[in-house]
Amino acid sequence: MFIIYDLIFLGFAVFCLPVYLLRGKLKAGFLRRLGFLPALADWGRPIWIHAVSVGEVNAVGGLVNRLRSLYPTKKIVISTVTSTGNRIARGLIAPGDLLTYLPLDLSFIVRRVLKKINPSIFIIAETEIWPNLIIRLAKMRIPVVTVNGRISDNSYRGYRLAKFFIRPILRQVGQFCVQTDLDARRLVSLGVESSRVQVTGNVKFDQSLDYSQPDPAAYRAKLWLGDADKLLVCGSTHPQEEEIILCAYRELLNIFPKLKLVLAPRHPERSGKIGRLAQKFCFKPVLISQIPGACPTCIRSPVFILDTIGELFKYYSAADIVFVGGSLVKKGGHNILEPASLKKPVIFGPHMFNFRDISGLFLAHQAALLAKDGRELYARVKELLDSQLLAKAQTERAYGLIIRNRGATEKNLGVIKQLYAC
Repeated sequence: MFIIYDLIFLGFAVFCLPVYLLRGKLKAGFLRRLGFLPALADWGRPIWIHAVSVGEVNAVGGLVNRLRSLYPTKKIVISTVTSTGNRIARGLIAPGDLLTYLPLDLSFIVRRVLKKINPSIFIIAETEIWPNLIIRLAKMRIPVVTVNGRISDNSYRGYRLAKFFIRPILRQVGQFCVQTDLDARRLVSLGVESSRVQVTGNVKFDQSLDYSQPDPAAYRAKLWLGDADKLLVCGSTHPQEEEIILCAYRELLNIFPKLKLVLAPRHPERSGKIGRLAQKFCFKPVLISQIPGACPTCIRSPVFILDTIGELFKYYSAADIVFVGGSLVKKGGHNILEPASLKKPVIFGPHMFNFRDISGLFLAHQAALLAKDGRELYARVKELLDSQLLAKAQTERAYGLIIRNRGATEKNLGVIKQLYAC
């Protein structure tokens, strides 16, 4: 079975290689994915944590710190799949640790990497299934733990179709620490023993209060905002969503001429396209990375575009209202806990299926507002700008929910300690 999987995966990799070369995406990290690691000293069997991208890296930050304090003599390996996740993960690395990319899931590459690193435990953030890697870890008697696990709707549909193939792989994972009861039921339906699935909650509730708090005044000053100015920050936006936001913003300016807008695309490389879109609405796009060389006070009708990585939280702190993107279009939404932890009123769209439980919890407790389309986005922002009492009440309820739902990191840590033999 795994020979067939290797052949399919290899064929896919060979097919994609020219595409990556043409798009300029074949970066230095690709050699790491092929299993070429730097020369390593004797690590004494490190702790290996895998987090695919930015969201997962941010989610495990607290866990990395706790593991480091519990096992101070252990080195830590952190792997990602995306380059953006890799850049964010640099902040979690201590001297002597290794930041790398997950090896391609081909048996001969996996064997080479595992022989070189020889981890004492492998921790997967959320739920990723890499058959060769998981099976090889099991053969080496290296425990595998999933933390903050979830099974999205799309993943579940795919896993059910491949249940015969997936089941023996899932059974090699020592423990699944999952976010919700629904995630637990889905894993059991795929063949995982219920005794190996624990609902520990969502570590993002912990993560949201663990950030070092930015100085809102500094980031408002960078945007040249005055005391009377209001700021709407739209975070993690996607194609077609920015147009909806700009339409609503143009209408809002008729009533609130002091309202400013920051668009923070999920993929900053789209900043140029968003700038051209803003120009079609007769706005002047201002890239935040270039503000020191520009003068927003001299620019009429600016729309600020956050074109850097890792700064969204800082601009959330400067906001008066936050809209969380990926939700007016069918992308599944993004993390609403970050702005809520800063006591900012939060609005999101109807497509929050990647954060179904959190968004449902917030709506049930009147801790966020739902905007189904552009007209409702206009109306929700107007409501919040018209009533400081409404905005304050919403933010207090949201912050209270975060406080009451903390603790997932310590629960995950407890499971790891049970499985982990130094």
